[in-house]
Amino acid sequence: MSWRKTVRLFWPAILMLATSCGSASHTGAEEGAQPVVSGAFGSRPVVSVPAGRPGRMPRVTVLSAGSGRRTQPGDVVLADVEIRRWAGNQPYLSTFDSGRPTTVVFDGRQVPEVWRRSLIGHPAGSRVMLVGPAADALGPGLPWAGVSPADTLVVVFDILGGYPPDARLVGRTLPVVPADLTPADRPRVLIDGSGREIRAGAKVIVQYVAAAWPSRAIVDSTYRRGGPGAFTLKPGAAPPAWLDALPGRHVGCRLAVPSAGDEPRIYVIDVLDTITLPS
Repeated sequence: MSWRKTVRLFWPAILMLATSCGSASHTGAEEGAQPVVSGAFGSRPVVSVPAGRPGRMPRVTVLSAGSGRRTQPGDVVLADVEIRRWAGNQPYLSTFDSGRPTTVVFDGRQVPEVWRRSLIGHPAGSRVMLVGPAADALGPGLPWAGVSPADTLVVVFDILGGYPPDARLVGRTLPVVPADLTPADRPRVLIDGSGREIRAGAKVIVQYVAAAWPSRAIVDSTYRRGGPGAFTLKPGAAPPAWLDALPGRHVGCRLAVPSAGDEPRIYVIDVLDTITLPS
């Protein structure tokens, strides 16, 4: 399985720490019937679409405010996203089940204005809802599968955090793949971390490089792609070798993690943050 992501809105291929609710502040231009969203931040939201008609203009609603750093223009914003069609409350796209949050790079390229309003200026840990026509709510880079530009979509964002594109371990140089490590070796701690412990099943915010074996050529790098990525430490959501190597370590660590298999790799991973999901 390839773990490379190549577009500015990085989406997993899935079609389909406060309690959220539908009563919150609004930043849209037109009132209309609004969905009710329930569930804890970090868990897949439960969306109830009312029988009424939505407003004709996009509307952004802060469902719950987090307590982390506010996202800023120019950040790489990591978020879990649930998108549903208003008609029939049908699921359209979701990252909650896949465990692979989306990465939105606010670098001056084409990102929908309503996504900017939904994701920039909010503290990490916030849940924000966007209701609007697909022409605004999807924007460039996202798939159009059985939906027209005029169809109303409900988009719920769980904002994991915003990070500078060049975020790295404080005071450290860029990672280098150890010259003596092979895919048959055990993971190696290159730098000890002193932050929160990484737990199995948690989300990790990382910068990493991946080198092919035996050439040691760099075949993937978040540093080259524009900024950190988020992975959930569960099967199918992160490279398999990470699942045993990262739990028990601490934020701020740098690990060299060999990965055997059909396409042997050696990863060097800088762990910038971790988020433990609600049980």
